[in-house]
Amino acid sequence: MHRRRFGMAAADPQPPQRDCHPLDGAIRAHNSRLAEGGVALRLERRGQRLGLRGPLPCRSGGARFRVQRISLGLAADGPGLEQARHQLRRVQQQLQQQTFDWATWGGAPAEGSAEGSAERAADAPRASASLRQAVLRFEQGFFADPRRRRNPAGCRTTWTSAYLPYLRRLQRLAEQRSLPLGLPLLEQVLESYPLASRGRQQCGTALAALARQQGLALPADWGERAGGYGLHAAQFRQLPSDGQILEWIERIPNPGWRLAYGLMATYGLRNHEVFFSDLSALAPGGDRVLRVLPTSKTGEHQVWPFQPEWVERFELPRLGLDRGLLPAVRTDLRHTTLQQVGRRVAEQFRRYGMPLTPYDLRHAWAVRTIHIGLPDTVAARMMGHSVAIHTRTYHHWITRRDQQQAVDAALARARAA
Repeated sequence: MHRRRFGMAAADPQPPQRDCHPLDGAIRAHNSRLAEGGVALRLERRGQRLGLRGPLPCRSGGARFRVQRISLGLAADGPGLEQARHQLRRVQQQLQQQTFDWATWGGAPAEGSAEGSAERAADAPRASASLRQAVLRFEQGFFADPRRRRNPAGCRTTWTSAYLPYLRRLQRLAEQRSLPLGLPLLEQVLESYPLASRGRQQCGTALAALARQQGLALPADWGERAGGYGLHAAQFRQLPSDGQILEWIERIPNPGWRLAYGLMATYGLRNHEVFFSDLSALAPGGDRVLRVLPTSKTGEHQVWPFQPEWVERFELPRLGLDRGLLPAVRTDLRHTTLQQVGRRVAEQFRRYGMPLTPYDLRHAWAVRTIHIGLPDTVAARMMGHSVAIHTRTYHHWITRRDQQQAVDAALARARAA
């Protein structure tokens, strides 16, 4: 009985279905693992949205459990599936701790009279319209910022990748849970992202900017709750070594993509920066310092090679004479975006079956500069991000370096004494 009360009873069996969506196989496999572990909750796809299904407390209260659904409002894609798994773990934890509350999941029972329910239903469209207007004002203010007008292409990319996804989720959850723009809604949107994820950190930044414009006060620990961006555990363990980077380039049959790989490995470039950099310094007699162009995501900055000998190893001087040797990727920002250019690079890596992502090359470059002893402020400037982001992302390696330096200094003093 105890196991049934807290969500461990089996959900209603479902007849086997043929896969009609790319995620169906992954969902079925995950549900099988849940069943093997004695967890009764299940992931569920309904159309293009993901949700949960299983024994849950009655919405009207009491101790009874029955099979019910929770709509998560997540898109049926890879990132949505990962977030749905995280939400399922949250629900299971709340059931085990007896803290599950339908109000948190958009299914709180109606309170008061039928008239009160009708009044809340009438208020919902007004709250939704008010939120849409607030988001529209925020968007207009974002693009009107004089600092962003100097780099319109980077501004559009920042908006579509770092703000728009989180504002869309804000509006979706507001509609699903009938919540007005306020702290409870902002907190629920933030908590819909996994802890220590890049999405959660970016969501916190986007919502904080919206809150400032609306004059909403955020909790003092908002930044701490939203933080945690960095290398997740799997990526932390799997960063390629220099030897692997040199070995894996042999898997790329196309000479243009081999040069693109070499640029990212040697200079730590973002995916799209390969195609938005001045490569003339690679020509014979040049100083081999690349200039990332102002049209890139974070504007103009200069980058030095680490390791320098890789410039010759990857035959990069050829690009100083003819950048047309790079793959033919559309870069006219009147017809594409920086994000689409970057996606093109990532897709090509997957097509070749590479055991790493383009950003793995960038992270490996950063770690290399730490081991060499390049100051963090200089490395951050070359990577085109803030020192705070640099320190947070590469905290483990920076801490290890600083501790090693302190140990070496202490030992040197001891020997001298």
